[in-house]
Formats: sequence, structure tokens, C-alpha cells
Amino acid sequence: MIGPRKWEPSSSRVTTPAPPPSHGVTGGRRPTERRLTRSCRIRILAVALAAHATAWAAAYPDRLVWVFGWGLNHDQDVTDVARVLENAARHGLDGAVLSAGLDNLSRQTPEYFRRLDELERVCDRNHLELIPSTFSVGYGGGALAQDRQLAEGLPVVNAPFLARNGQARLVPGPASRIANGDFEDFTGNTFKAFDFHDQPGVVSFVDTQVVHGGRASLRLENFTANPYGHGRVMQTVKLHPHRCYRLSVWVRTDGLAPATAFNLLALAGDREIAPRKFDLPATTDWRKLTTIFNSLNFDSVHLYAGVWGGRAGKLWLDDWTLEEVGPLNVLHRPGTPVTVRSEDGAVTYVQGRDYAPLVDPGFNFSRVDRSAPPLRLLPAGRIQEGQRLRVSWYHPMVIYESQVTVCMAEPKLYEIWDREARLLSEHLHPRRVLLNMDEVRMGGTCAACRGRNMAELLGECITRQAQILRRYLPGVTIYVWSDMLDPNHNAHGKYYLVDGDFTGSWRHVPKDLIIAVWGGAPREKSLRFFSEQGFQTLVACYYDAANLDDVKGWMRVAHGLPGVRGFMYTPWERKYDLLAAFGQLLEGR
Repeated sequence: MIGPRKWEPSSSRVTTPAPPPSHGVTGGRRPTERRLTRSCRIRILAVALAAHATAWAAAYPDRLVWVFGWGLNHDQDVTDVARVLENAARHGLDGAVLSAGLDNLSRQTPEYFRRLDELERVCDRNHLELIPSTFSVGYGGGALAQDRQLAEGLPVVNAPFLARNGQARLVPGPASRIANGDFEDFTGNTFKAFDFHDQPGVVSFVDTQVVHGGRASLRLENFTANPYGHGRVMQTVKLHPHRCYRLSVWVRTDGLAPATAFNLLALAGDREIAPRKFDLPATTDWRKLTTIFNSLNFDSVHLYAGVWGGRAGKLWLDDWTLEEVGPLNVLHRPGTPVTVRSEDGAVTYVQGRDYAPLVDPGFNFSRVDRSAPPLRLLPAGRIQEGQRLRVSWYHPMVIYESQVTVCMAEPKLYEIWDREARLLSEHLHPRRVLLNMDEVRMGGTCAACRGRNMAELLGECITRQAQILRRYLPGVTIYVWSDMLDPNHNAHGKYYLVDGDFTGSWRHVPKDLIIAVWGGAPREKSLRFFSEQGFQTLVACYYDAANLDDVKGWMRVAHGLPGVRGFMYTPWERKYDLLAAFGQLLEGR
């Protein structure tokens, strides 16, 4: 901290004769003059520091904190969030962006609104502006809580079904399976049928003592013996395009570090078609991990299981299976029709006349290790016993731990947002709002959005969100996460499971949006890009690091760039220990 320097006497001494002793002066300046000089210097420095802080505040009026990880479902949430808000205010921040179910107000309880009111009062007492974050497509939980059918759907096309005993069930095509997935066929430490497993006898081993089933399992360890910390196994398997597959494996761990190093991957062409993560403990007994994926237009897939970047511990794999499955989590909305045809495609059967609605009574985005429901045939219908059919439907996909994307082209989504915007205006009436339009990892695959220009569709979606908000909140200032509008980040083609290209999305959104730029290390190209496009920006930085080095880097690259409004302390793991230091940085200390 810069403070007033300690007063030091002048190095030039007075050479004139000293005054008479009765004046009580021994030489140099009088004591009163010394005190006045020191006091003046202190005042001058204080004024300078205040001017510096005022100038900084004028240059960067946004000094915000991202409040994330609390749902306001418990009174303790209010206590925890209030502590963050008060700390932010003490250190010069002027706004708090709250992510706490504010896009689902129509389903909240009276207790929730009581807690929200308490936080409003905390903000008022501390002169903080409460800024709600709302409306997400990539993480569609708010809308899905009101209608789970709004999930984006992946198509299963012309899957073969056979009618028996009043029902029709899937008849899987030519076997798509993992050969030697039970790890029973081996020689030494080498398993047969796999394309590879890393460094047999060094990293990968046959284990006949620790097994889930049969007489052997695959054990992976000594990860540091691999230059990349890898311990993996891979097999290429034939698929049928546009079908749904279930992938399962039994795993066991002992001191695996990091536990997050485990992955189960399905790579086809240049795409990851099963981008799934599992919460696997560092040490656990055998547990089954299961996911589903859609083969899209691919006829083969490289299946991987194992460890990437491992440092220590052991991982066992056993009973690794792949199977084609029927209509799990089948979707029902205008953009996800179910179609039932004769095997030759000449006859299209009619729901309600020939068959009952194809509904999955066990619908659950994550629980897919179960039987798919049959197609129930109606007694007076045209489908005959023993007849072969071709059935098409759509299913959702969980990405990573729990992310489910909604379809931007379904009208009902905007009806929900309109209702939520009205409630937001009634309960908070904010002056600023952040749109949670980040990481839209699916789209262009259901009938509602297939064939659409994804950049235009995204821009249309964000534009309609802004219009809905301003219908109830005239003049509201709107921020939006940057990544889906940033060609240096996620605004491009071949993005996760999206069928389409987000390039150019930034051309289709209102210019008065403020772009909350985020993502890893400081993104000078991103800040400069949005500045050149005429947008104002907010730097959303920090991300749970052990220090503020990246924040300092963001401050350096933001310096002097037109349109940068300020900075937001942005943790994802409730890490607010460095918030005070962040505020001091913003004050130039």
C-alpha cells in the first residue's frame, strides 16, 4: 500500500546564527513548521490516492463478484452468501451477480423468496447492486424443471423393431460389441482383441487376484512411467449410424491421483460423441459406470477407458460392454416426433390408431442402466403379429456430469422465459441482468432446429431473451457470457454435439449487450475482438486459482482497450478467500 512517507528534515542546514535561547529553538525549522509540513504531505497524498481511486472507478465502473454455488434452499445459504457480499463491499466492489435459480422463480417456495429478500436487504445495507443471472440454453435446468421435453434431441433413425404379443421391441443390428471386454483372453500381460493398451507389463497388467467377474481384470498403475501419465485401453468397434448405444464398465480404484484422471471416451472421426464425466472416488470398490451415446452419422467408434495424466494409485477395469438400446428417455415435443413405419417404408403408422404413445415411464436423464420401454400396439391397429417395423425417435444426452442442453427453436421455451422475466421484475426489478448463454454444446439435431444456421439461431435466441427482459424491465442493462460469441473461444464449427457452426454469432445480437469475457488464461484476442466489434466488455476472471496472477494478467491486457467496463471475481467452487485481495487490486493497491 502507498502511504504518506515519514517526514525527514531537510539535508541543507541553516547557516545563519541561531535565535536567542528564549525562543526555544535549537536550529532549522520551528517544530510547528515541521508538524504543518508533515500534515500537508499526508493530506496531499491522501487526496492523490483518492483521486487515483476515483479515476480508476471512472475508468472501470463495474467491480463485481460472481456468487455461485448456493440455491437458497437453506437458511445457511443466506448466512454464507451474506458473508461474501459484506466482504465484497468492504473491499470496494459495487455489485454481486447472483446465480441461484433465478430463471425458475415460478417453482420456488415462499421460503426461497424470504431468503432472496434477506439478501436484497444485505445488498442495500452494503450499497451493492444485486444482479441476477438467468436464462440458460447450455445448462437448461431452469427450463427443464418446467418441461423436460425441451431437451435437445439426438435422432435414432429407422431402428428395426419386431412385433410380438401386442408389443414391438428393438431388434439390434449386426453385433456392435467390445470383443474380450471381460478381459478373459490374454497372453502374459497382453490382452487380445484391443487396438492397444498402454505399456503392457509396465503400466497395464493382467490381474487374476482382483476381478469383478471371471478370472481376470485389467489393472492400470505406474502412470509416471508413461511420458503423459496415461494408462488406457482402446478398441475400434463397428456401429450403425443414427442409433443409440449404451456403454458400461466396472471400475475399481485404490489411491488414484488425481481421481478426475479417469475417462470413458467414444471418439468418431474428429468428434467426441460421448463427452461424459463420472464422479469417481480415489479409492472405491467395484462400481458400474454407464452412459448412452448416439452414433450420429458414424459407422465406427474408438472406445477408450482408463487414465489420462495420472500420478499415482491403481485403476481396475472389468466387464466392459457396448449394446444398442431402444427408446430410453424418448422425447415428446413438436421438434422430436416419433415415427413408426413398415419395414419397406411404404406405410406410416398413426399414433392412437395403430400404437400407443411411445413413453418411457422411467425417464431420467442420468439413470440409463435400465430396460427401454416397448412400443405398445393397439388391438384394432394395422400392425400385425410378427411384423417388422422401422421406428425413429429422439433422445437427450447428458454432457460431462449433468449438463443437458435445451432446444433454442422450440416456442415453449420462450413462453417459459417470458413468465420468468415477469416474475423477476416483480420480485427484484433489477437494473442489470446477466444472460447465462455459455457452453451451448448441443443443437441442430432435432426437427425443430435441424438445418438452421446455428449462428443465426443463437443470435435470434439471445435477441429474444433481451426483448423479453426489456418488456418487463425497460432500460435494463444486459450482460452475456462471451464464449458462444467469441471466434477465439466457442463460436466455431464442430463444437461438441452441435450439428452446425456458430461462426458469426456475434453479428446477430444487439450491440448494446455487455460481453462478459471469460476463459482460462487472459484472452487479449477476445477482448480486442469485442472492442473492434463495438461491444463493451466485462472481464470475468479468477476461476479458483491459488493466487491472482491471472487476474493481474487480465488487468494488463485490458489496460487501454476501449470498452472495458471493469472486472468480476469469478469462482466456480465457492472460493472467496482472495476476494479482499481482488478488491485491493482493483483499487490499485
